[in-house]
Amino acid sequence: MKVAVVGATGMVGNVMLTVLEERNFPVTELIPVASEKSVGKKIRFKGNEYTVVGMQTAIDMRPDIALFSAGGGTSLAWAPKFAEVGTTVIDNSSAWRMDASKKLVVPEINATSLTADDKIIANPNCSTIQLVMALAPLHKKYGIKRLVISTYQSITGTGVKAVQQLENEYRNVKGDMAYHYPIHKNAIPHCDVFEENGYTKEELKLVRETQKILNDKTIAVTATAVRIPVVGGHSESVNIEFENEFDVAEVRTLLNQTPGVTVQDNTDTNTYPMPIYAEGKDAVFVGRIRRDLSQANTLNMWVVSDNLRKGAATNAVQIAEYLVKNALIQRETVS
Repeated sequence: MKVAVVGATGMVGNVMLTVLEERNFPVTELIPVASEKSVGKKIRFKGNEYTVVGMQTAIDMRPDIALFSAGGGTSLAWAPKFAEVGTTVIDNSSAWRMDASKKLVVPEINATSLTADDKIIANPNCSTIQLVMALAPLHKKYGIKRLVISTYQSITGTGVKAVQQLENEYRNVKGDMAYHYPIHKNAIPHCDVFEENGYTKEELKLVRETQKILNDKTIAVTATAVRIPVVGGHSESVNIEFENEFDVAEVRTLLNQTPGVTVQDNTDTNTYPMPIYAEGKDAVFVGRIRRDLSQANTLNMWVVSDNLRKGAATNAVQIAEYLVKNALIQRETVS
């Protein structure tokens, strides 16, 4: 399997390479791809050294799969060109997520919708992936009516510049700012850019992507996304109003039985999900599961996951694994 990693020198790209190696994905030829300023750099994968190439060079090499993590503009410009030569693109940007002709995939939930004709597949937003992993079994059982979500998001979701800003502030060193304000000892209620309706793009992604993945536009969703000075993963406070009555013990059982979800919920031992324990892991951790005492058929829970792993790189590689396992990678003959 000839695999291109587009954005290989970036934060998510690096994790993609790690995940491909850890999961022993059948890479027979790796093609690390990055912007022109990174062309010629060397990266290591499975003990071997590879030279970073540019976009057109990678297209000419006709990879079977291209894992994209290079931003929405880059994906809009280049993903179709990879697809034209028969490459299946799995894109981690927001470029294709709400395109009605593209699948938005979390493998545990809706990978069965994929076909060999899907040449550009969208990877959902990091905060959405962990959310729907916990919601899907509950929606199937009880029917979700409304969601109220508050996120507490890792600075790694912004990128290397944000990590450097936090480190600089921690050491009292002046440097480039990824945010409008200091992030050390702070919480910034501003993830992505503001839209005219007062919500940020990150908040609206939680609305639209959740409805698309769960295939139910009737679910009412409202969200507030906050950036906090942590690096291990995103945390979410989720309030769920169901159409039907539920049993809390049954909710825990359903979540325990869901592949990819780990329940950490024991108040007697102060056991609950935290990003410091989620970092470097692929699971979505759920805890603080309790009934909302203020209204009927409503549940509260706390969801945490490493946004660079399941929230990005691991989910993309899992999509690739599904395609390979089900023989959905079919090369086109291009004259």
